[in-house]
Amino acid sequence: MTVVLVHGVPETAAVWDLLVASLAELGETDVRRLSPPGFGAPVPDGFSATMHGYRDWLVAELEAIGEPVDLVGHDWGGGHVLNVAMTRPDLIRTWTSDVPGVFDAEYVWHELAQQWQTPEVGEQVVAGLAAMPVSDRAAFLTGAGMAAEIAERVAPGVDEAMGRSILALYRSAAQPNAARAGDHLEAAAARPGLTLLPTEDDYVGTAEQKQRASARAGARIEVLDGLGHWWMTQDPGSAAAVMVEFWRAHRG
Repeated sequence: MTVVLVHGVPETAAVWDLLVASLAELGETDVRRLSPPGFGAPVPDGFSATMHGYRDWLVAELEAIGEPVDLVGHDWGGGHVLNVAMTRPDLIRTWTSDVPGVFDAEYVWHELAQQWQTPEVGEQVVAGLAAMPVSDRAAFLTGAGMAAEIAERVAPGVDEAMGRSILALYRSAAQPNAARAGDHLEAAAARPGLTLLPTEDDYVGTAEQKQRASARAGARIEVLDGLGHWWMTQDPGSAAAVMVEFWRAHRG
C-alpha cells in the first residue's frame, strides 16, 4: 500500500525526514515523497505555478503511480491534496490534510501570505529570503516553528526559483479564489479523509474554520495538542501513529 507525501511552502521534501523514519518504525515503508515544481524540484518549461497548475501536476504524478494511494499533504501540499480529492477521488484510497480551513469562505490569509500576494512587496520579500545566507534561512525557519535539524536541511532549497513559485501560487489563491475552490469541499467526502489540526498552527485558519471545512469534506478530525505548523518535525511519532491507524482502518 503506497503512501504519498506532498510538502508545502517554503519547503523541500526534507521536511518529511523525521516522519518517514517514524512511519518505517510502524511498518510503513512504501512511502514516496513528491516535490512540487519549484519546491525542491525543477520547474518545467511552460508550467503554471498556480493552485490549479499544481493540482494538475499532482494528478499526473498519481496517474503515473497507477493505483490508488494514501495521499498526505502539509501546508500547500495539503491544499493540492484537497484539490485532487475534490476532483479526482479515483486516484486516492484516503487523503490527509492539515489545511482545510484555508478553503473556508471566511478564511483570511496570514500576514506573510498577504505580503506575497501584494505586487512589488512580495518580490522584495522572497528576494530577501533567497539572498540570506543558508544559516540565516535556517534560523528563519526555526524561528517560525520548524525543528532546527530539519530547517538546516530545508534551507538550502529556498532559492529564487522557489520565490517565483511562491508568488505565483499565492497570488492565484488570493481570496475569493481559495473560497471558490472550497465551494466543492463536499466532493472530497468521496474518499475517507483525515484532518490533522495542530492546536498551535495559526497560519491556516481559526479553529471554527478548520472544523467547519473538515466537516464539509467528511473528514475525521485528529487534534494534535500543543503542536504547531511543522508538527511532523516536532512530534513525528504521534502523528505517524494517528495516520497509520487511519490508513489501516480503510485498507481491505
